[in-house]
Amino acid sequence: MILTDTHTHLYSEAFDEDRDKVIREAISSGIERFFVPAIDSSYTEAMFALEKAYPDNIYLMMGLHPTSVKENYKEELQLVEKLLNERTFYAVGEIGIDLYWDKTFLKQQQQAFQYQIRLAKKHGLPIVIHCRDSFDEIFEVLEGERGPDLYGIFHCFTGNEEQARRAIGFGMKLGIGGVVTFKNGKIDTFLKNIELQHIVLETDSPYLAPVPYRGKRNESAYLLRVLEKLSEIYEMDKNRIAEITTANSREVFGV
Repeated sequence: MILTDTHTHLYSEAFDEDRDKVIREAISSGIERFFVPAIDSSYTEAMFALEKAYPDNIYLMMGLHPTSVKENYKEELQLVEKLLNERTFYAVGEIGIDLYWDKTFLKQQQQAFQYQIRLAKKHGLPIVIHCRDSFDEIFEVLEGERGPDLYGIFHCFTGNEEQARRAIGFGMKLGIGGVVTFKNGKIDTFLKNIELQHIVLETDSPYLAPVPYRGKRNESAYLLRVLEKLSEIYEMDKNRIAEITTANSREVFGV
């Protein structure tokens, strides 16, 4: 069984004390592929070091996270563009709009999101979308960029069934993680209505740990808990779900 964690921040300071142990435990659990999103330039070197340490398992993205869109966002976007021109990445992400923490830079977040979608199209890459309290704003930007060259993942999908189907209509897979195990997560109530071909698995570690680890540091090995929950929801063997969702990740990332 090969599992793919399509979204994990393994370079995070939360893993500074035991990063190698965390990665080894995940690999021994069958999670062999880790797709690592960018946040901003302050983490770039840590991402590159992670890739160098685990070249057969780590696949990097490049992008500017919406919560890092501040006064200097144009400089950050220039660096994103420069790096995309210089080396291999497997997606532009994570990008999008976040209205949970701060709405001050909404206009700039919208501009940065659109700009990075166009960078992804230029390089033939998928996008990985961060969407928190911003479905309407995200959909508005995607509507203007709709086309066969627009595809990717709605990371940490927490919307309703209507929003799920709309996201899929834009060529997106749904990134399902620990929230599916929460009693108040709600996505477990309709997910069976969404065909598994539209689903990829993720942890977003160190964030959003699944039950029974909720509130603690998340780890890629905990992807097994997400797999177990999807096995219950879809009434399907875990190995088959692992096979389908990893195939879906290959379709998105091309590797």
